[in-house]
Amino acid sequence: MEQAPLRAKEIGATAFGLFTKNQRQWMAEPLSASRVSDFVRNCELAGYTADHILPHVSYLINLGNPDPPALEKSRDAFQVELLRCEQLGLSMLNIHPGSHLNRISEDRCLRTIAESINLALDATSWITVLIENTAGQGSNLGYTFEQLAAILDRVEEQSRIGVCIDTCHAFASGYDIRSRAGFRAVFSHFEEVIGLDYLKAMHLNDSRKELGSRVDRHENLGEGFLGLDPFKWIMRDPRFEGIPLILETPDDTRWAMEIDLLGSFTE
Repeated sequence: MEQAPLRAKEIGATAFGLFTKNQRQWMAEPLSASRVSDFVRNCELAGYTADHILPHVSYLINLGNPDPPALEKSRDAFQVELLRCEQLGLSMLNIHPGSHLNRISEDRCLRTIAESINLALDATSWITVLIENTAGQGSNLGYTFEQLAAILDRVEEQSRIGVCIDTCHAFASGYDIRSRAGFRAVFSHFEEVIGLDYLKAMHLNDSRKELGSRVDRHENLGEGFLGLDPFKWIMRDPRFEGIPLILETPDDTRWAMEIDLLGSFTE
């Protein structure tokens, strides 16, 4: 983890994402003082501040779980990850909203997710939670702007909540941003339903699956069904300046090239 800033710098990244623990395990050793200081020092050496860094929670966490013991386990794990981020001096943590597992209604699940976030914010000091839109695969919620808004509206500390838009997830869930008109319409709809002030970060990924497939499969930029145009428009849009734009494309050997490519769109 503490090497992430240096590795990001090596490939020319001006922002980066990371996990503060193994994303496929529930437990993790507490952060030692030496690891925290190494991370902070490496961020300073590489020139990254907290607003350049977007950590992501474990994939195991489900803040809308209909099973009370499982929900409590997820809530506890979420709070631990938020506290780890605060130990590291970070300001944001990204999370997929949650899933109803076909056992409760969507509305009840959305309310449970919001309650989980409220409990987590009460247990922490300053960290902001970013809810990521999903592809809507399986019973995952958060695949429409209306569902995201339903969670946001129920969060008590509005200054500590935001949204991360994943381009692959948006496309797979049915938001067509391939044409200029479609791109404008989608973000106009986002502004109307949620508000651009809530947009704190983006994940830039092409999609291996077709529009509305509700299947979450990332692809390298320009090699999926989205193509390169939406990424050109994102890079040139002043509304998205100053927020982390994080690649989650599948071939990490190409990240440096994709960073250069994205940078070239602003020239």
